[in-house]
Amino acid sequence: MGIADNTAAAANVSGSIIRSYEEMELPAKYYVLGVLVPAFLFFLGTFVVAFLLDIFLFVRLLVPVLGLLVFATALGYPRLAVDSRRIEMEQRFHLLVIHMTVLSTTNIDRMEVLRQLAREDQYGELADEIQRIVDLVDVWHLSLGDACRRRAKAVPSESVTDLFERMAYTLEAGQELDKFLLEEQEVLIEQYSTVYRQSMNNLDVIKDLYLSMIISMTFALVFAIVLPLLSGTNPTLTVSLVIVMFMFVQIGFFFVIQAVVPNDPIWYLEEGYRTKTKQRMLASTIAGFSLSLFFVVMMTLVFFRLIPSLFPVRSIPLLLYMPIATLPMLIPGLVFWYEEKNTFERDREFPNFIRALGTTESAKQATTGEVLDTLRTKDFGPLSENIDNLYRRLNMRLSTEKSWRYFTGEANSFLIQKFSNMYLIGREMGGGPKRLGELISTNMNVILNLREERKQKVTTLVGVVYGISVAATFALFIGLELAVMLSGFDIDTGENIVSGSLIHTDQYNVYVLRYLIVLVLIFNAFISSLVLRLADGGHFGNSYLHFTALLWIGGVTGALTQRLIDMLISVDM
Repeated sequence: MGIADNTAAAANVSGSIIRSYEEMELPAKYYVLGVLVPAFLFFLGTFVVAFLLDIFLFVRLLVPVLGLLVFATALGYPRLAVDSRRIEMEQRFHLLVIHMTVLSTTNIDRMEVLRQLAREDQYGELADEIQRIVDLVDVWHLSLGDACRRRAKAVPSESVTDLFERMAYTLEAGQELDKFLLEEQEVLIEQYSTVYRQSMNNLDVIKDLYLSMIISMTFALVFAIVLPLLSGTNPTLTVSLVIVMFMFVQIGFFFVIQAVVPNDPIWYLEEGYRTKTKQRMLASTIAGFSLSLFFVVMMTLVFFRLIPSLFPVRSIPLLLYMPIATLPMLIPGLVFWYEEKNTFERDREFPNFIRALGTTESAKQATTGEVLDTLRTKDFGPLSENIDNLYRRLNMRLSTEKSWRYFTGEANSFLIQKFSNMYLIGREMGGGPKRLGELISTNMNVILNLREERKQKVTTLVGVVYGISVAATFALFIGLELAVMLSGFDIDTGENIVSGSLIHTDQYNVYVLRYLIVLVLIFNAFISSLVLRLADGGHFGNSYLHFTALLWIGGVTGALTQRLIDMLISVDM
């Protein structure tokens, strides 16, 4: 890329940031005075702090970097806010189009289709845009084509803009909405698949960058531990500053991954309806936290010999106290993992079920309850029990809406909830069951295939996070134990040397440094577990499993590293 191309790219980025200030809900002058100016002053203040600190140059340079990070975040936040609005639209765009297509195949007019979509709060910004189109038609008496064309110029998403413009053209040309949407289904789903895969490819780039940054911060921590032996600076201060940078980097990557990965939730948990799954998850969480608290209290009392113990607790390495105390958190972690596994399997079976339901209803001209009497004997895996319960409720003359609501609540699946609702509304409004079943089944299979690709990407990310946690823990404790070993030597250079000592050990507080490293291990396990849950779109309750595993990895690796160093020292002596 030449100089001209670089200049043009920089100008485009600058222009997009300036335009984003105009598109913010908060007036630009208030944002500049209330956020941007204080962030710039903080950036300038970090230079003063770096100049006044009496520490080695590497750590002093990190202080202005922190200020630059804060200022850059404040400067680019309006652009991120606009992008988040665009991303929110594109992440719900495919469901909106499918829902619109289902409604268009019923016996309602096209404006009622848009009014129904505008009432769906789960579509967020897309529902707001649909409502604006409805208002332009109902209040300002514009034609639907003119309203779509006007809103197409205002939305930040290219996909939504393209849909509105093509809708305006085709509707003004006299084509029916259902025919237009059915013809566009393949193109729209292909666009969604492309955007989804691009997001997952971006996750690969973020993963490599995350790996590089964690390695860099690990080396910075090692240098902050070891170099004060030679420079005479306060190691507690230098390590604390690098740890703050380490935390900022990990939190930053958490928000970056949140913005990059597709928002494709797996779970649907309806408020106010307590299923057996909810009860198991709640009970396991209470049991896990209660047992963890009990472990902490008992180990503390035994360690300080306040109560007798048959087990030699004091012989356990101190670094293992932390993972042992969180071991009961595996209980909710495994329960959440098991329930999510069943939710995945229900999602795989639902397209076959809804296609069979629609085809059989159309062929037999029967009600849903009569068709389910046959389908409930088929094997649909974990979904079979939910289908049987749906049949029983319909057979007991419970309202159709409530029966399907309980069905989706027990399935715990976001996709099953959305597509079941589409099928139910489509049937109530006179849509053909066979067409509805095939349309929903085809689109859901595309989403499930994309989820499988995402699962493979996340599996690689899990391996990277666990591997870098082992390497980082090993490097940190090697550096700490090396500093402890050197601080035990008394190397004097004689009375003629002004410095008096080659190694400065007076300011080392080993217990405080070990405590700070343990804090790093806990924070790394916490953020990494959340990142993994964010990447795969699962329930955040699953993070208990990764959090406990990462703590055990850190504790065991640190204890083995300390033991290895002790063995090497004893051999040398």
